[in-house]
Amino acid sequence: MAMRGWPLIKLVPAKTNLKFVKYARLFAALSVVLCAASIVACFYPGLNMGIDFRGGASLEVAKPAGQVLELDEIRSAVGELGLGDVQVQGIARRDTGVVDDSTAILRFQVPETRDQTEVVQQVEGAISQAVGDVTYSGVSVVGSKVSNELFTSGLLALGSAILLMFAYIWFRFEPQFGLGAVVGLLHDVILVFGVIALFRLEFSLNMVAAVLTVIGYSMNDTVVVFDRLRENLRKYKTMPLREVIDLSINETLSRTLVTGVTAIMVLAVLAIFGGEALFGFSIALMFGIICGTYSSVYVGAPVILLWGVKRGGEEDPTPVKMGMASRP
Repeated sequence: MAMRGWPLIKLVPAKTNLKFVKYARLFAALSVVLCAASIVACFYPGLNMGIDFRGGASLEVAKPAGQVLELDEIRSAVGELGLGDVQVQGIARRDTGVVDDSTAILRFQVPETRDQTEVVQQVEGAISQAVGDVTYSGVSVVGSKVSNELFTSGLLALGSAILLMFAYIWFRFEPQFGLGAVVGLLHDVILVFGVIALFRLEFSLNMVAAVLTVIGYSMNDTVVVFDRLRENLRKYKTMPLREVIDLSINETLSRTLVTGVTAIMVLAVLAIFGGEALFGFSIALMFGIICGTYSSVYVGAPVILLWGVKRGGEEDPTPVKMGMASRP
């Protein structure tokens, strides 16, 4: 019924017979190169830390309802103070919940050598001089110590998520499957961090949430492939492992592609119309979904091929060299 309702799904073949394992060695080399480049990018030029992780201040600026607040003038006025990265974004009014171009939130850096209260007062004075009579509320200052603690907590959250996913796969399947899943997760996380560093996307708490979401999506896609692989291992006891892996990926390919493309379409709309605050979040998620789909096919499954699995209490006659025939 779903395929009749959306004709574009018919573009995805219901049954495929692609030889994924045949090119596993090539894509494994590509993944290693991309992961290495991503790790380097995270240190040089490094992550573009947001105010949450490097300290700074934010405040809400509002004009009376019905009057337009010129965001460009605010950005220029605060930018002349030499406070580093200045971000201005229109938001909904607290009293009505409607975006009417009269309210904005401003984020800016606070130099460690200067008094925070003094800097905030200087910013408010520059804004009032540039756009006239406005009101300020929701002033929040994050110090460098707090920002370092937030950064550490964010990394701990990512590490804990990966460990918990590994434990889940370990108990649901076998250690070999858990190893493949964790390698795939690390692959996806590293590449997402590489994109964040490469495109200088602001790494904030929102971005941590995006990476956690990528971990969940990647694991979900991996579980679908691994579940089908486990079923086929029981069903085809004498079929070579490489052929069972190809069969399992092909049987889940249409579901994977439709789910991924649908999610990317939604995130693309969010990136275009969601404003500056959601742009980086959406881009990271879109790339993460692509990586999660790719890693389920060319990272997680090939690791199982190299490690081998047990069939009926006996170890499969693998590991084998990827791209070469294995014994049945």
